Amino acid sequence: MATLADIGISAGINLLSAFTFLFAFAMLRLQPFNDRIYFPKWYLKGIRSSPTNSRSFVKKFVNLDFGTYIRFLNWMPAALHMPEPELIDHAGLDSAVYIRIYVLGFKIFAPITLLAFMVLVPINWTGKTLEAPAAKDLTFSNIDKLSISNIPFGSKRFWVHIGMSYVFSAWTCYSLYKEYRIIAAMRLRFLASERRRPDQFTVLVRNVPPDPDESVSEHIEHFFCVNHPDHYLMHQVVYNANMLASIVAKKKQLQNWYVYYHNKYERDPSKRPTTRTGMMGIMGAKVDAIDHYTALIEKLSEQEAQERENIMNDPDAIIPAAFVSFKTRWGAAVCAQTQQTSNPTVWLTEWAPEPRDVYWENLAIPYFDLNIRRLLTSVSMFFLTFFFMIPIAFVQSLANIEAIEKVLPFLKPIIEKPSVKSVIQGFMPGLALKIFLALLPKMLMTMSKMEGYSSLSGLERKSASKYYLFVLVNVFLGSIITGTAFQQLEQLINQPSTEFTKTVGSTIPMKATFFITYIMLDGWAGIAGEILRLSSLISFHLKNTFLVKTEQDRQNAMDPGSLEFATSEPRIQLYFMLGHVYAPVTPLLLPFIVVFFAFSYMVFRHQIINVYNQQYESGATFWPDVHRRVIIGLIISQILLAGLLSTRGANKSTLVLIAQPVLTIWFHLYCKGRFESAFVRFPLEDAMVKDTLERAVEPNLNLRLYLQDAFVHPVFKADEFEKPVIIDDEEENPLIQTKRTCRSSKPESENEAASAGSC
Repeated sequence: MATLADIGISAGINLLSAFTFLFAFAMLRLQPFNDRIYFPKWYLKGIRSSPTNSRSFVKKFVNLDFGTYIRFLNWMPAALHMPEPELIDHAGLDSAVYIRIYVLGFKIFAPITLLAFMVLVPINWTGKTLEAPAAKDLTFSNIDKLSISNIPFGSKRFWVHIGMSYVFSAWTCYSLYKEYRIIAAMRLRFLASERRRPDQFTVLVRNVPPDPDESVSEHIEHFFCVNHPDHYLMHQVVYNANMLASIVAKKKQLQNWYVYYHNKYERDPSKRPTTRTGMMGIMGAKVDAIDHYTALIEKLSEQEAQERENIMNDPDAIIPAAFVSFKTRWGAAVCAQTQQTSNPTVWLTEWAPEPRDVYWENLAIPYFDLNIRRLLTSVSMFFLTFFFMIPIAFVQSLANIEAIEKVLPFLKPIIEKPSVKSVIQGFMPGLALKIFLALLPKMLMTMSKMEGYSSLSGLERKSASKYYLFVLVNVFLGSIITGTAFQQLEQLINQPSTEFTKTVGSTIPMKATFFITYIMLDGWAGIAGEILRLSSLISFHLKNTFLVKTEQDRQNAMDPGSLEFATSEPRIQLYFMLGHVYAPVTPLLLPFIVVFFAFSYMVFRHQIINVYNQQYESGATFWPDVHRRVIIGLIISQILLAGLLSTRGANKSTLVLIAQPVLTIWFHLYCKGRFESAFVRFPLEDAMVKDTLERAVEPNLNLRLYLQDAFVHPVFKADEFEKPVIIDDEEENPLIQTKRTCRSSKPESENEAASAGSC
């Protein structure tokens, strides 16, 4: 069990690490040759120019203005200076709303922390239960004397904890309601004021039913001309170009190697660079590198041309899906938000993702396969979550050395030294858990891709849901359950079965010490390491040394990265959950969480302004997920508190807590009905307003030209593939040609019903 001294050592290590990272960042960002690493967003916008130009040799690498070193912390107020409307215009609504999650956390837990320390800490401290002779067999530290474990069994003091739990929940719900209302209004204003985008006029149509008389493209054109005659403009069929995309990506990698060796040869023309033909260029016969990669590129170019030809000539390369564009936003909104036929499994329509948000690989997955894939992914997720309990149990064993010594006494001489024990207990558990969690994101993203979601934003939201479930089950519940078992193993074995729940109820709050060390490592030192961008720093200078030849090459070497919503948002939710669970149980944990939210807000605001370049803009569609997960954490905290008090002899008083989760669920359903539609639908009234204004401002807009290449697969951008099919505007009610034989009887299929009006 970690003591105050262990927590102090952990705090010292993590604070020293955080200050080291911050100081290194403050110094490195001032150096001219690091300017592209710490301000890449301004370069991508074309606003900032390199400070290494037109300078002496020394000034290109070292900042000799010593006044800037005195003001090396000015990045902190600068990060807070940009107003939110300007931030939205600069970085997008997704980024602006993301950092509001940290603001929400600070708004919730700062008042809760003050109230808990004023009311609960004195009550817990004066309980004196852990100092009583009856508790001599329990493992605890001075930190636990500030927790609910120090309250006597069956004491009336538990009524204070119950009352404070209601106060904490009410304040959380009030803060959530205000934030949901603000962000819903922000989203609607953003959509109303946003400039024209292709996805505003386009829907993604999937599971187009086969037709024996028409091709996929003809069938789509026919269907929408009949059912949306006044608004349909054109469509772009979707090709299965995954093989071609892989060839293009491989060719691009080889071209990068060719550029590398070509640059190397230009620097030293007296010697031709060589490489080996085997694995990773370290095995096989030695050959001329430039000739070798030239031959490989030519070979791949032939394969690329052949694959393009195959796609053009193979009808099966066209999958039953398309991006269908309309003449107005109103027409697109009607189509995207309605059912197209009586069969809800065909002609499925949804808002098209932003062109840069489309995940093209998954568009080629047949609709029938999606349900099977998602079933298999759910099963895989279950086993992954279950088996990951093994390393979690190992991490918890590090956090409970005293208990392990009782069970395995032969380890005692190794870890008996106080300094070694303090470092292991105060630092190693959090570090080990963070290392294990670092392996997860790519696995979960791969599983989400297998499920077939069609947009990058959708993939990140689904991956975030998986990561949150994993954090909830393994990091939180797993740490408590396995930690309790290790911590009181001997006590649990020897005591009567009737005392089991009392022991577990007393030891659950003691896990606060483990979570405190984790918060300091991940939320303090980890966030400080985020702003340093050490990996990007090393990567950029390696590329700049060996690969960069022109200014364009140097710009391509910059890697601004993005917010990585799939992992960062569930990590924030862990802090929400810890705060809600331990606020009425062990309030000492709360200040660490408040520091995390305040520090993270400042760091990520700086990163969003100067570094991150989001791949897409979804208009904050992720906020309902954020709200729901905070509610889930709040309900879990309420249930755990009721269960804990039931083991502390407060069975009658815990009946009062039953209403709490019920009221919280009602609050969530109310917010869902009141605000969620703003995040999943586009109001027809707003669509009509934008269309009317656009016609007044730009009456001669050629929408066809604007949309015709917007949703063409990136590997086809420069090719003359099948152009979007366009219907002539001049025809009010065009006669839709079809290859089907006209039937006088009632149509037997939905396909015939959809086209009956054109015969």
